[in-house]
Amino acid sequence: MQKKVLVTGAAGFIGSHTCDELLSRGHQVVGLDNLNDYYPPERKEANIEEIRGSDKDGNFHFIEGDIRNAADLDAIIEGGEFDAIVNLAAMAGVRVSIDNPQLYIDVNLSGTLNLLQSAHKHGVENFVLASTSSAYGDTDTIPFVETDPCDRPLAPYATSKRAAEMLAYTYHHLFGVNATCLRFFTVYGPRGRPDMMAYKVLDNIFFNTPCNIFNNGEMWRDWTYVADIVQGVANAAERPLGYEIINLGRGEMVKLADFVALIEEITGRKSNLESAPKIDADVERTFADISKARKLLDYSPQTSVKEGIENFWAWYKTSVLEKSEV
Repeated sequence: MQKKVLVTGAAGFIGSHTCDELLSRGHQVVGLDNLNDYYPPERKEANIEEIRGSDKDGNFHFIEGDIRNAADLDAIIEGGEFDAIVNLAAMAGVRVSIDNPQLYIDVNLSGTLNLLQSAHKHGVENFVLASTSSAYGDTDTIPFVETDPCDRPLAPYATSKRAAEMLAYTYHHLFGVNATCLRFFTVYGPRGRPDMMAYKVLDNIFFNTPCNIFNNGEMWRDWTYVADIVQGVANAAERPLGYEIINLGRGEMVKLADFVALIEEITGRKSNLESAPKIDADVERTFADISKARKLLDYSPQTSVKEGIENFWAWYKTSVLEKSEV
């Protein structure tokens, strides 16, 4: 059954892939993005053009706008007759949030409040929130499971996302809004942001841009390929579940040093990374228990880390290297 879905952050990394996936399922998609300059807006505009290029049925419409503007947002949702809202608009990045916490609270928490208020006001059936594994903080529970209290966030980014999850519960409790909060684990892949590790390592190899490797690479991450993530996001958009918090990861830990070594092996080039100590806002490892996602969302990640890096490398060659004439 066709649904009409508002996707915020539609021009970004995960947002653009989510639009593609929803369109491939026959849904109508309205994409909203403010095209901010956290990284070059030209990359986001290119993502939108790719969505339009794959939209064979004319089901995609893009609006430039900001979720912090409550009045404009309410007008969009009031006139949209949406079945679901997928909120992927956010300020991302643990380390950057330390320097500008107010911006992260404004976008990630106040923006989410605006969306929830309009969703309630205009009867939107389903609300999906992009959250983060950073919500777990420095937990002793391995793998990370959704019943963890998550009450000791290590950075403003994590705080903003955990608070948004709690706000979504409030709107579920008071007004019956179906709200699914998806905790993403270290997503990577084509269209990735330039501040992400895989992208930074390739930039270091081919452009000699500085790149730190923290704790000598003795850190572990649940690297999750973007196509697997968006399967979970799209399934959540199609399934009102009441209120749920659900991990979306691969369910496997890979050491950072090994991840970098795979990139070097696949490209046939060595990186020149600078060793740096782990910062206080970072954790040593992330590892998702994905049993709840399998049960509620039929979530089943398919892409190995090696295959995911190969796909990212293929995209980087055509979208970055060829355009820079390196």
